[in-house]
Parts: sequence; C-alpha cells; structure tokens
Amino acid sequence: MATNARRAPRRTDALSRELIVEAATQILDTDGEDALTLRALTVRLSTGYGALYHHVANKSDLLAAAADDVIARAMTDVAADAEPRETLRAVALSLFDAINAHPWIGAQLSREPWRPALLEIYESIGEQLQALNVPERALFDSAGALVNYILGVAGQNAANARVLANKQADRTASLAAVAAQWAQLDPAKYPRLHKAAAQLPEHDDRRQFLAGVDLFLAGIETVYRQGADD
Repeated sequence: MATNARRAPRRTDALSRELIVEAATQILDTDGEDALTLRALTVRLSTGYGALYHHVANKSDLLAAAADDVIARAMTDVAADAEPRETLRAVALSLFDAINAHPWIGAQLSREPWRPALLEIYESIGEQLQALNVPERALFDSAGALVNYILGVAGQNAANARVLANKQADRTASLAAVAAQWAQLDPAKYPRLHKAAAQLPEHDDRRQFLAGVDLFLAGIETVYRQGADD
C-alpha cells in the first residue's frame, strides 16, 4: 500500500563516539537522566540504532562516557603550576561548578566508582596532598575524606538547585522561608540555628563550599604536622 509518510532525513557526515556523548550530555542537562534513551539520540543525531551501537553499548555506557568527559574537562581547566593548597581549592571549585552545571553526574559517580572520572579525581587530589607532605600511610584516608566532601556537597547543592528549578521556585525566597522558620525556633533549645537564620537567606553556596575545603585542608595539615612532631 502506498503511503505519504516520509522518514526523517539521515545525517550525511560521519558519526563518532564524541558526537554521541556530546548529544547525550545535552539531553541529560536539559531533560534529566530519564530522558536519555537511544531513541532520543537517534532523533537528535538523525541516525539509526545500528550506528549508535557501533560506538556505545547501552545507556549505562553513555552515562559513564558523558560523566568521564565532563569531569576530564573540569580537571583540565585547573592550572597545574599553582601551590598544592591553591591547586586543591581550584580542583574542588572546578568540580563543584561542573556538578552544578550537570546535576546528573553526582549519581553517576556514586553508581560506578571505578570509572576513569573518579579515578582521575582521586589521583589529582592525592598528588596535591602528597605535595603538602601528607605521609604515604595517610593519603588514602585523607584523599577519600576530601573527595567524599567535594562530591557529596557538590551533588547535594546541584540536587537542591534542580528541585527548585522543577518547582520554578526562587532560591532567595525559599531560603528566606526556611530562615523565617528557624527564627521562630526556641532560642534556648536551638541557639545556633536561631542565630544562623540571619545568615541563611544571603549565604553563597560556592563560598561556603570552599570554606569547608579550607577546613578540611587545615585539619589534614594540623593532624599530620603534629604526627611528624611527635
């Protein structure tokens, strides 16, 4: 039977794994993980399933490759000629910004901790901690604690931002509402939260995150300096 239906035009240029990962990242950033399907990619890239399977195995492979790509670019953006403490702060901020821009990465990194993206993070942070004279026996614990802080806080911040975006809520207004609730708490029972209410609405997430990194570094240096003096 004749039909007037027309197939979507197929691409004429070569398809590569890099192009597929770029398209997958765009879908993840705009619509989230649930929207990333091979069908969505065939439409976006004007190609067929066979061409996709030539470069990627499945959705899990796509997610991992997209995370590896984003993290690799974030790590590359960090200057390598700074002092170890400043390099660590720069790495932390670059990762914070990358996860904030790509909120799906946090879940992906925890899902597959052996992927190159996370290995690159551990190696870079471990190298700088070693340059700060953290002893070999303590590098594993120190790097692990700092990486967990960076990824945990960055991931939670990104998740909070995504929730606000989905609700079309204003961050300042949301924080002001929470601050108002804290201000109503019994100051005798919650003295610190009661005082923090005044700072909550205008606090800067990025600056607060970096303050935590500095606390971690100060603690690491103090503990192992004392150990060296004993």
